[in-house]
Amino acid sequence: MTRRAALPGAAELFRSTTPETGRPSGEASTDVPDVLSPAVDTAVTRGSGRRRHDTKITVYVSSEELVALERARLVLLAEHGVTADRGRVVREAVAVVLADLQARGADSILVERLRGEAAG
Repeated sequence: MTRRAALPGAAELFRSTTPETGRPSGEASTDVPDVLSPAVDTAVTRGSGRRRHDTKITVYVSSEELVALERARLVLLAEHGVTADRGRVVREAVAVVLADLQARGADSILVERLRGEAAG
């Protein structure tokens, strides 16, 4: 008799956690909205906050940008009593910039900064 604990196998550890849709393989998904539709733009008016996220992107930042992000997180905590991790701060910042882009279009801070970056 062994005294080893029964551990889950790789199939259990790496199983998909997204619900099955019952769609036959090869059939196009209708769950993904058109990225240019106004409904998508209005849906991102606030960051998604603390919840499990099913999509991930990788963003590379300079060490200065990372320090600035960490300082912003600490200012939020020390001066405003807001607890937020770096991911939440980034999601909120993205939501603010996207809302500004939708509301102001060509006059948005994002367009102005990206145009300035291209010109400089």
